[in-house]
Amino acid sequence: MLSAKLHQACAELLTRYPGKRSALLPLLHLVQGEVGYLTPESMGEVAGLLEMRPTDVWETASFYTMYHFRPIGRCHIEVCHNLSCTLLGAESLLDHLKGRLQIREGETTPDGRFTLGRTECLAACDGAPVIQVNGRHYGPLDRTRLEELLASFAREELPQTYRYPSSPTPAPAGAPEKILHRNLLDPGYDGSIEAYLARGGYRAAAKALGNLQPPEIIDMVKRSGLRGRGGAGFPTGVKWGFIPKDPGVPKYLLCNADEGEPGTFKDRQLLERDPHQLLEGIIIASYAIGAEVSYVYLRGEFLDGLAVLERALAEAYARGYLGKNILGSRLNLDVYVHRGAGAYICGEETALIESLEGKRGEPRIRPPFPAVKGVYQCPTAVNNVETLCNIPHIVLRGAEWYASLGTPKSTGTRVFSVSGHVRYPGNYELPLNATLRELIFGYAGGIPDNRRLKAIIPGGSSAAALTADHLDVGLDFESLAAAGSMGGSGAVIVMDETTCMVKVGEVVNRFYHHESCGQCTQCREGTAWLHKMLKRIEQGGGRLADLETLKDVCRNMKGQTICVLSDSAAMPTESYLKYFREEFEAHIEQGRCPFRK
Repeated sequence: MLSAKLHQACAELLTRYPGKRSALLPLLHLVQGEVGYLTPESMGEVAGLLEMRPTDVWETASFYTMYHFRPIGRCHIEVCHNLSCTLLGAESLLDHLKGRLQIREGETTPDGRFTLGRTECLAACDGAPVIQVNGRHYGPLDRTRLEELLASFAREELPQTYRYPSSPTPAPAGAPEKILHRNLLDPGYDGSIEAYLARGGYRAAAKALGNLQPPEIIDMVKRSGLRGRGGAGFPTGVKWGFIPKDPGVPKYLLCNADEGEPGTFKDRQLLERDPHQLLEGIIIASYAIGAEVSYVYLRGEFLDGLAVLERALAEAYARGYLGKNILGSRLNLDVYVHRGAGAYICGEETALIESLEGKRGEPRIRPPFPAVKGVYQCPTAVNNVETLCNIPHIVLRGAEWYASLGTPKSTGTRVFSVSGHVRYPGNYELPLNATLRELIFGYAGGIPDNRRLKAIIPGGSSAAALTADHLDVGLDFESLAAAGSMGGSGAVIVMDETTCMVKVGEVVNRFYHHESCGQCTQCREGTAWLHKMLKRIEQGGGRLADLETLKDVCRNMKGQTICVLSDSAAMPTESYLKYFREEFEAHIEQGRCPFRK
C-alpha cells in the first residue's frame, strides 16, 4: 500500500494539470522513491488514483529508462558511455568497475550494495568521463579518483567531490560582452532572487507587463532575429506569431529543459546557476502569447536543477512575480516543473507534449503543429532554456541592439558547449559571427599534448562532422549549413588524431538505435542496421560491401519519418564515410581497429 504522504502528494500534483494522466510520470517518480522500484501492485494503485488501466501505466512506464521494475542496489552506479566520455576513457572506467565489483552490467552485488550499468549522455560533458551515482554526477574521473569514490560508496557516502565545473570558463581579455553568462561569471553570484534583483533582474518583466502590449513584444522578438537555440534554429518571434489570438482558448508555454543531445550541457548550467533569468523569460513569453500556465519539462536526471528550480519558483511566488495579477498587471501565471523520466526523443517538441500528457514520448504527425494544437489540444509555444533566457535582455535593451550582434541572419550570442579533446572544456558564450577556430583555440585552449585536430562535430552528435579544413567556418547557422553540417544544439565535440572515426560512428549510432521510439520503420530498423554494421567493422569483421550498404541505408532513412531522429543518425554517418573512408577500409582490410593498442 502506498503511504498517506504519497496520496497527499498525488492530490497536489493533480491540481497542476487539466488531465489526471499528466501526473503519471511525476507520480511514478514518487512511488519509486518510496518503494524502491515499480511493483505491479504499486502501478495498480497509481492506475486507480489516475483513473487509468494498469496496462496503460505499465505501457507508459516501460518506455522510459529511469523507472526500475526490480530491486536495485543501494548504490546505483551508471557510467556515461556516450561520445565525449568515450573519447576520454569511459570504457576503461566501466571495465575497472566490473573487475572491482565482480559483476556485469545490469547486475547487483550479492550484498545488495551496488548495481552497475551504463547510461547515455548526462549533459555533464565538460567533466568527462562522468559517472552517475543515485542521481549525483562525478567527473572528470580516472582510476585513482574512481577508487577514492568507491571507498566512499562502500561507506554508503555520496561525496560532492569531483563534480564537473559549475561555472563558465573565464573568457580571455578583450572577449565580447557576455549576456546570458553575465551573472554566472560573478564568483559571488548564488542564483537567489536577491542576487538576481541586485543585478537588475525582473526589470524586463516590469517593462513588458507595464509598458508593452503582447503584439509589441512578439514584434520586438521578430525584429531581434532571435532563433531557437534548441536545434532547428526557427525564428522565435515567428513561432509565437502562429499562436491564435482567440482570448477564449487556453494557451500554454512549454519550456523544453530536456537537454539530451550528446555533447550539450549549456541549458543545465543556465537553469542551475541562474534560474530567475529563465523564469523572467518564461513570464514575458507567457504574457506575449496569452498563456496563464507554463510547464518546464525538466530532464529526469537533473535532480540538482529540480531543487534549484523549485526553490526559485517559491521565491518568485513569494515576491509576486508569479501568481495572480503579476506586478499589478492583469497577467495571472502559474509555472510548474514537470520531470521527465529518461528518453532523448522527448526533446522533440511533440514527443515532449505527449510525455507531458502522461503518455509514451512518441512524436506526433504534423500538421497540426503545436501552435495550433499542442498540449491538451490547445495552442502551445515550445521554447528551450537558452532561447527563453534571451528574452529579458531583448526586451530591456531592444531588438536593434540584439540584431546588431552576430550576423544579419544569425543574430545575438550563443552558448557553445565544448568537450572532447580540448584543454578547457566548458560553455562559452560568443557572438554568432565567431569561427570554429576562435572557439576551439582562442577559448577552449586547443588540443592537448600538441596533437593534431582531426574532426569537429559542431552541433551535437546529430550534426555532420567537419575536419581541420573547416576551422575558419563561422558558427552561425548559415555558414555551418553551407559547410555541410548544422548549428544544432551548439555542442562542439572536438577529436584529435588518435580518434578512431569508425568507433565514433559506432558510439553515435548505438545511441540513436537505443533512443529511437520505434514508430517509423526507417528509423527503428535503420538505426539498428547502422549500429550493427559499424560495430562489426570496428571489431574487424567488416566487408567492403558494407560501406555501400551503409550509404544506401542512410539515403533511405532521411526525410522519411515523423521526426528527424532517423536523419540525426544518417547525416553524421554519411559525413564519417565522406571524410574518413580510408579508416573504414583499413579496418576491413586489416581485420582489426588500427587505433586499438
